[in-house]
Amino acid sequence: MRTEKDTIGEIQLPDECVYGIQTYRSVQNFLKSGERINPYLIKAYLQVKLAAVETNYKCGLLLKEKHDALSEAIQNLVNETEIAIQHKSDSIYEKIICDPYQGGAGTSLNMNVNEVAANAALKIMGKEYGDYASVHPLDDVNMSQSTNDTFPTALKIASIYLLRELADSFSKLQNSLQKKEDEFKSVLKLGRTQFQDAVPITLGQEFGAYAQAIARDRWRLYNSEERLRSVNLGGTAVGNSVSAVKEYVLNVNSVLKKITKLPIAKSDDLIDATQNLDVFVEVHGLVKSGAVTIIKICNDLRFLSSGPEGGIGEINLPPKQAGSSIMPGKVNPVILENTIQICELVKGHDVIISNLVGNGNLELNPFGPMISHTFLKSLELLRDSNINLAVNCIDGITANVERCKLNLINSSAIAASLITTFGYDTIQDLVKYAQKHKVPFVKALMKSKLINEKELYNIISKDLGIDIE
Repeated sequence: MRTEKDTIGEIQLPDECVYGIQTYRSVQNFLKSGERINPYLIKAYLQVKLAAVETNYKCGLLLKEKHDALSEAIQNLVNETEIAIQHKSDSIYEKIICDPYQGGAGTSLNMNVNEVAANAALKIMGKEYGDYASVHPLDDVNMSQSTNDTFPTALKIASIYLLRELADSFSKLQNSLQKKEDEFKSVLKLGRTQFQDAVPITLGQEFGAYAQAIARDRWRLYNSEERLRSVNLGGTAVGNSVSAVKEYVLNVNSVLKKITKLPIAKSDDLIDATQNLDVFVEVHGLVKSGAVTIIKICNDLRFLSSGPEGGIGEINLPPKQAGSSIMPGKVNPVILENTIQICELVKGHDVIISNLVGNGNLELNPFGPMISHTFLKSLELLRDSNINLAVNCIDGITANVERCKLNLINSSAIAASLITTFGYDTIQDLVKYAQKHKVPFVKALMKSKLINEKELYNIISKDLGIDIE
C-alpha cells in the first residue's frame, strides 16, 4: 500500500493503483450511477493534456525527461481510449473511474486524468506509482492549466468528433429514405391532412419529403461544428490566464489543433468562453430539431402501417419480433417505437442543458459535468438510433400497392384533380351522389360516363406531375 495526502488528509491506496487520492475522493463523494465518462471526452481530455505537455516543454517549463515520459504515457492512454470507442476493450475505465455525475465543475475528471497520466509516465521512467516527486499530477501534468479551461475545451473537441458522426448517420438515413422515394415513385395513394382524406399523392413523394427534412437537419448539424471551434484553453481559472506564461497561451491551441486535426482556435475573449456555455444550448437545439423531425417521420410510418388489416396498411414494416404474448401473429412497429423514445430522451436532455447553462455563476459554470454528459449522450444515442432506424426499418419497408389503390378509390379525394377539367359544380354533385348512395366516388364517376379509368389516371398523373404505372 502507498500513502497519498491532500489538504483534507491521508489515504492508503494499493501500490498498483494507477489513479490517486483526488480520484479516490471523487469516487467516495459522488453517487455510483453505473454510467461512465464518455470515451470521446476522455480522448479529448488526454489530447488537451498532450498539447499542454508539448507546449510547456517548448516554453522551457518542463524538463525533457518528464516531457518524453508524459508524451508517451498520454499517447498510450489515447490509444487505449480509441479502443474503447471502437468497443473492443473497456480497460481505460479501470483508470478513468470517476462518475460522470459529479460536482466541482469537472475537477474530478481533470484530476483523474492528471493522476493517471502522471503514474503512467512514472511507470515508463521505471519508478513507482505515487512517486510524485519525479512526476507530479499538478505541478507537471496540470502545469499552466485549470479545470476551468481544460474541461470546456475537451468537451468542445469531443462534441465535434461526435457531431461529425451524427451528421453521417443523418446522411445514412437520408440515403435510405431517398431509395424508397425512387422505389415508390409510381405508387399512387391517398394523401391526408389532419388525419382526414385529402388529395392524391404518391408514396414516393411522401418519402421524398422525409428525405428532404432529414437533409435539412444534416446540413444544420454540419454547420453547427463552427460554433464549437473557439476554445478557452490558456485562460486557466477565470479566463485571464493566471499562472500561464504568455508564450504558452499563444501557442497551446495551435499544438492542440495539430494533435486533434480539428480546426479549433483560441477564443477572442477567454473570460467570456470560460463563463458562458450558451454555445451548447445553441448546438443541442439543432440536435433536438433533428430528433423532432425523426419523431414526426416515425409517427407517420406507424400510422401508414397501422392495422394492417383493420387500419391504413399502406406500407409494410419489416417484422422484427413477436408483438404480443397473447395475440398470435401480432407484430408491432418496435424499431419506430424505440426511435421515438430515444428522440424524446434527446428532447429531455435539451431542457436539462438549457437549465444548467442558465444557472452558471459569474466567472464559471459549475454544472459542466452534467451538461457534457447529457450533450454527448444525445449525440451518441441519436447517431446509433438513426443507423438502427435506417438499417432495421426504412431499408425493409415495402408498399402495399393494392391497399394504397383501394384506399384512394374508396375516397372522394381524387375529385380535386377533376375540377379543372369538369368544373367544381359537376364534381361536387358527383361527390354528393357517392356519399348519398354510399358508393366509392370512382364508381359514381365511372357511372356518370364523364371519363373512363384510364383517362382518370392520366389526369391524376398530369396533375401530380408524375408517371403512374
